[in-house]
Amino acid sequence: MIEKEIVVKNPHGLHARPAAVFVQKAAAFPCKITISKNGKEVDAKSILAVMSLGIEPNEAILLRADGEGEEEALIELAKICEDTEM
Repeated sequence: MIEKEIVVKNPHGLHARPAAVFVQKAAAFPCKITISKNGKEVDAKSILAVMSLGIEPNEAILLRADGEGEEEALIELAKICEDTEM
């Protein structure tokens, strides 16, 4: 298992479209992926779970991945969170 703390730079946080893109990318990986914010951890492959965290711009989240492709998964998901153009 690996984890990475990320500050969400997307101007919309992880709401609506950015959350959908994030979940689609997470679902493409076979490993288990979770997001934690303020002690609440959810499945990164569930749009409702991700949106329930209410992740705003400039908030820190913790991504965890466990299993095949975990390193690549965190790299790709971090890119989405740090994208300021989406």
